[in-house]
Amino acid sequence: MTLPDAERFARLRLARTEQIGPVTFSQLLERFGSAQRALEALPDFVRRGGANGHAVPPVEQIEAELDAGNRAGARLIILGDADYPGMLAAVDPPPPLLWTLGDTGLMARPCIALVGARIASAGGQRIARGLAQQLGEAGHVVVSGLARGIDGAAHTGALPTGTVAVLGGGVDDIYPPDNADLYAQITEQGCVVSESPMGARAQARDFPRRNRIISGLSRGVIVVEAELRSGSLITARLAAEQGRDVFAVPGSPLDPRSRGPNELLRQGAILCEGLEDVERAFNTLRTLREPGPTNPFDGAPDDIEAAVIEQVAALLPPVPTPRDELARALGLPIGTVAAALLELSLAGRAELLPGGLAAAQSP
Repeated sequence: MTLPDAERFARLRLARTEQIGPVTFSQLLERFGSAQRALEALPDFVRRGGANGHAVPPVEQIEAELDAGNRAGARLIILGDADYPGMLAAVDPPPPLLWTLGDTGLMARPCIALVGARIASAGGQRIARGLAQQLGEAGHVVVSGLARGIDGAAHTGALPTGTVAVLGGGVDDIYPPDNADLYAQITEQGCVVSESPMGARAQARDFPRRNRIISGLSRGVIVVEAELRSGSLITARLAAEQGRDVFAVPGSPLDPRSRGPNELLRQGAILCEGLEDVERAFNTLRTLREPGPTNPFDGAPDDIEAAVIEQVAALLPPVPTPRDELARALGLPIGTVAAALLELSLAGRAELLPGGLAAAQSP
């Protein structure tokens, strides 16, 4: 499928609109069938949901982002494009867009993520580099986050065979700066990917989204070294939620960097001491998590009455709740409740979450 240029532009604009994250973006496309129609309907949606306005970025802002990408030699892949990575499209919900530098075809090949501690031991880095080399020679593309330590070692080991670096900032944001040479090599021999706008500088809030793309691109995630509270364990948790395999390289109980992988093993992760463990797991018959209903808005009326929206708002608790549970409690069709929740989220009164969940937004 090839998206028309006007629809691609509208999808970028919708994705950059305040309060619209991946869940809301996907639901708006399901509700209206296109970003163009969603943008047209947005003012009425927000008003009915109980808010006064919504910060849709001006056309000039989107044109400036596209111009910046063109100047950098970057390529924009929009959800719905034929070359949007298939594994990432299966995530609930997928990122609306990806900026890329380098060989985007690598993301269509079998990918596996290799992540770990920034302050890694020499032994851990040697393991990551050697394992990445073995994985690459076996036909896998190694995905990581270009951080210091394990990430950098993984990219280095996989450079000759193909590696993908997912960044928190824009694809033109070299972070950390001391990986500038490695970044340059990856843009030449591999692929750099980001969901953030061109020119964006990485901030703490960007890394969970970055980690979600790392696991989403990959059939499995290998953790080499990580402390118990680390981004690498967040990536492993996201992988498990996405129905992907989680591997852990065991380590000495005397090293705090081994606590993360060892804890993952206690929780049921797959022991990884080399390529054979990965291949054995991948050769076992497995299926990704089954997708939910094709379209939650089937049967929903074009206009939801204000009274129905307020009924849903009154019943919605601050903890994540399935929309079908709300529908049963209210005696309403699921499509009607889904549409009301979408309007409440656009008004900043509800938060839409993966898996058909929603929660009341804190005032």
